[in-house]
Amino acid sequence: QVQLVESGGGSVQAGGSLRLSCAASGNRGSYCMGWFRQAPGEEREGVATISSTGTTNYADSAKGRFTISQDNAKSTLYLHMTSLKPEDTAMYYCAALTGWGGGVCSLDLPFPYWGQGTQVTVSS
Repeated sequence: QVQLVESGGGSVQAGGSLRLSCAASGNRGSYCMGWFRQAPGEEREGVATISSTGTTNYADSAKGRFTISQDNAKSTLYLHMTSLKPEDTAMYYCAALTGWGGGVCSLDLPFPYWGQGTQVTVSS
């Protein structure tokens, strides 16, 4: 079992920055972790993933503005978001998948472990 707790959300004006954190506990082994978001009335969408070896993958909407990273010593996942836009407003979730065999972690993987989410609101 893996437990995930997100933090760092908040309200920011367009053009601003935020850094989300996701504290992970439990035995992850070789894994994929990712950030996802869901706006009201919209489907959940993948934002970025990272593997246990550090391979990253980004949605087109995140490329050039968001950076996913991890601190393995702290078992913490981060999402640094810059140049935020009102359309980035959503609940952001951290997810994990264990037993990963290697390579790029697709945004479409069936992540079984999810956090409770942290709200990001970007005003124009």
